[in-house]
Amino acid sequence: MCAQPSNRAALLEGALSCLAQLPVDQISARAVARQSGANLASIGYHFGSKDELMSAAVVEGLDRWLESIGDGLSAVDGEAPSAERFRQAAQAVEATRAENEDLARAFVVALGRGLHDPVVADRLAEGFAATRPRVAQLLGLGSDAAGIDAGGLVHAMFTGLLVQSLLSEELVFDPTRILAALGRVSEAIT
Repeated sequence: MCAQPSNRAALLEGALSCLAQLPVDQISARAVARQSGANLASIGYHFGSKDELMSAAVVEGLDRWLESIGDGLSAVDGEAPSAERFRQAAQAVEATRAENEDLARAFVVALGRGLHDPVVADRLAEGFAATRPRVAQLLGLGSDAAGIDAGGLVHAMFTGLLVQSLLSEELVFDPTRILAALGRVSEAIT
């Protein structure tokens, strides 16, 4: 007997595919089921609701995006100065921003939904908590509490800049400007 792919995994892939094609508020449970090849009822079984599935898909998509940024940074010498790793991370984010814009818009919607839905909030909070040490590791910030907090701070900065860039291209920061701005903040607080 052949192992069949998990309906859960297929639903996540279907939701990610729908996110690439439609605004999140126009995605129906039927569209996700059709795209995934899974039964409509399996959404409730695996995720509880379409909204929870979409939130899980957003977190999965963001994890993949972070992984692709990490892949881009894998060529950087681990002994490279932190500023160089940071600059290259900012370049990787910017280089992939346009292709992940639909995902970023869905993320903003999920954040709004999370303010009123504790299940969605928990799923997003788990995603943020898991991302902090990954960002710290990618940027060589350390694995202690301060390093993980620094990873969270960097992630929050990139998240905020991403949200601003969705509103206007004029609000996009290039990596050089980000480093200069961080330098100014560092000067101000030391």
